[in-house]
Amino acid sequence: MTEIMMLLLVGDFAENKDTARDIRTNLITPAIEKGEEVILDFKGVALVTQSFIHALISELLRRYGREVLDVLLFKNCNEDIRKIIGIVVDYMQESE
Repeated sequence: MTEIMMLLLVGDFAENKDTARDIRTNLITPAIEKGEEVILDFKGVALVTQSFIHALISELLRRYGREVLDVLLFKNCNEDIRKIIGIVVDYMQESE
């Protein structure tokens, strides 16, 4: 299992799409390809942009399908972050 403490990588406001892409490319994807469960811990993160979450997970959903959500877990998300994740997941399902 890989646990990623988002606050350490993005601060309390996650908005940088390049940072999201780097997290996806360098941390999330390699762990998933090894068959590991990945926990994205948002403790201390107050706000994320939709574009950040899109850059973080849309390629994973495109590549692995919705099943990736069985191994990609979101922890300590406030209600706003949870809603934005849901919006991105729904959008990706509609675009299939």
